[in-house]
This record gives sequence, C-alpha cells and structure tokens, in this order.
Amino acid sequence: MTSASGRADMVDWDLAVATATRLVRPGPEVSREEARTVVAELRRHALEAEEHVRAFTGMRSSSLADAVATPVLVVDRPGWVRANVAGFRTIVQPLVDKLQARRGDGSAVLGALGEKATGVEVGAVLAFLSSKVLGQYETFAPAELPAPPDSPAGLFDKPRRGPDLPGPGRLLLVAPNIVQVERELDVHPHDFRLWVCLHEETHRTQFTAVPWLRDHIQSEVQAFLVQADVDPGALLERAREAFGGSVPGLGGRGDGSGPSTLLEAVQSPAQREILARLTAVMSLLEGHADVVMDGVGPAVVPSVAEIREKFQQRRDRGAGRLDLVLRRLLGMDAKLRQYQDGAVFVRGVVDRVGITGFNRVWTSPNTLPTKDEIHDPAAWVARVVG
Repeated sequence: MTSASGRADMVDWDLAVATATRLVRPGPEVSREEARTVVAELRRHALEAEEHVRAFTGMRSSSLADAVATPVLVVDRPGWVRANVAGFRTIVQPLVDKLQARRGDGSAVLGALGEKATGVEVGAVLAFLSSKVLGQYETFAPAELPAPPDSPAGLFDKPRRGPDLPGPGRLLLVAPNIVQVERELDVHPHDFRLWVCLHEETHRTQFTAVPWLRDHIQSEVQAFLVQADVDPGALLERAREAFGGSVPGLGGRGDGSGPSTLLEAVQSPAQREILARLTAVMSLLEGHADVVMDGVGPAVVPSVAEIREKFQQRRDRGAGRLDLVLRRLLGMDAKLRQYQDGAVFVRGVVDRVGITGFNRVWTSPNTLPTKDEIHDPAAWVARVVG
C-alpha cells in the first residue's frame, strides 16, 4: 500500500480495516429503539461527566479551543476499528520511515513483512480488541469531527478526518460493549453507563488540562519506535534468547524471570528505559481515572459499590484459555496492572498531600512519577512536593 506521500507503508491499513470488520464479533442483540436510547444516554452522560470530573479534580481545559477540538464519538465496533487505525498510522510513522530507509538501501524488509500480510494481522488484532474496549481517549488521532451516522440503525458516529489542525484527541464510547458488560454484570444500566463515562472523561480532562502531556507521550512512543531493530533475524534471535524455548505469552522461561509479551522480548536496552517511563505515566493516567470515577461515584452513581465489586471480579476472573493467551501476547495483563498500581499511587499521594498537592504531578514531564515511584508514593511526594 502507498501512503499519501507516495511511499510504501508498513501496513495495508485499508485491508486491516476490512479484515477487522469481517472478523469482528456481533454485539449484543438490541432493538432499534433500545439502541437509540443507549446512544443518546451515553452522549448525555459524557457531558454530565465532564462537570463532575472537573469539580472533583480541580482540572480545567487549558483553552476553549482544546475543549472544542476533542469530540465525543459514540461508536460501534467497526467504528472503533476505523478510529484506531487513524491513530496507529500517526504514531508508527517513525518506524515506517526507518523501514523505508532500509528498503531504499536494497533491503527486502518490507517485502518480507508484506504490507498486505501485516494488514491482515493488524486487522485480526483489532477485531479481537474491538469487543473488549468500553471507552477510550484516543490521543494520537488526527483532528476529527463527528460525521453523519454510519450504522445500519443510523445511530453511531463515523470517525473521519477533519481539518488538518493539531488537537489533543477524541473520546470514544463503544456502545455495544458497554451494553454487553452491563448485562453480564447484571448492574443498573443508567449507573454503569455514567460510571464508564466518568473514567473516560477523566482521560479527556487530563489531556485538555495538561497541554504538554500529549506531545510528551507521543515523543516517548516515537523514540521507542525509532530505537526498534528492524532486522527480522535479530528480532527473532532476541526473542528466542529471551523466552529460552518457552511458549511466548505463557510465562517467559517458566521461572517468572522472562518476558511475558512479545514486545518485551524484542526490546533493546534503550527501549526498556523508554518503556519504563511510559509504563509509569500510563499507570498514573489509568489509576487517576479509576480513582476519580470511584471518588465521584458515590454522589452521582447510587450503585457504584456494587458496580465496582462486580467489575473487579470480572477483571480477576478473566476469560477462556485462548483469550488469556491473546491478552498476554498483546500486553493487556500489563494494562490491568496499570489500573491497580496507578490507583494505589494516586490514593497514596492524595492521602499525604491532598488533591492540590497531587495535581503538582501535571506541572511538567519532570514531575511525573518514575516507575519506582509508582510503587512508592512517599518518594514522589518527597521529591516533588517536599
């Protein structure tokens, strides 16, 4: 596939979308009227959650333009896929450039990977993930505007490219997944939908209130990709040495010392340092959102205690064996740990210095917690607050 600049792409993104759309699991059965009710309620809850989050956190958008430039899109599973493809294309460009440079030197790396083969693989991963995500603040997408509804029922927003303007992202709410989980948990639908919106709105507030945060994370991710070793032979050898012959995703070497994901297995030392910083900031963002939704919850979500208990049980219980393997390979287990570790950090800091003291974390990249400080809130307080 060729990008707009005329260069070969690493992934056939159109094929990735087409593959994911074919493979995506159908959502829960709902009537047309019920679907309309769910979508309308999610849009209302997103607006309501914004004020609750701002009041609880004391964080405000840095500018009206940022607030306006971050739309809330209620999407179905194919819509989530399309939205994420746009973000992926933006963030992986440094790696595409590196691969293109190797190809220009006579390397057959891109030919070996195969844009179409990689497109199918990416599509399969997106299809799997599309049924797992309740909501998402998509940080790296190009500027987007809601488009006319594009679902059979004429309900959902269709993510599309908007004006070529810088923006801090967009908030996605995946309606079918929210309905599916609320049914599985047997919780009050109104309360659960607002509870989910509180979490996702916290992420939107983080990025609109902290103007440097998006660029900082993007630069870290792109630095990680630039450090990638694009020699397939070297990557394979590094993975083989790391796993020591074990099955990737099932526990490394078997003694707990090996990597648990393919990503960990092929990292260079420089990448490990970058990933440590990224892990810390993502733990902060996810934990902060969990703390906010539980902190706001008792006042506006009457059944928040029941929802949290059942939702946590669902996290702990996991799923079938194949599902667990895929989660390990994709690093989703690590994301669940980020929620837990980050929430412990945020609560530990707030208990010591209050929400105002905690908000000093948003001052600059230098005040973000390190990976060690995520597990030692007192150390962060001593370094930053004094």
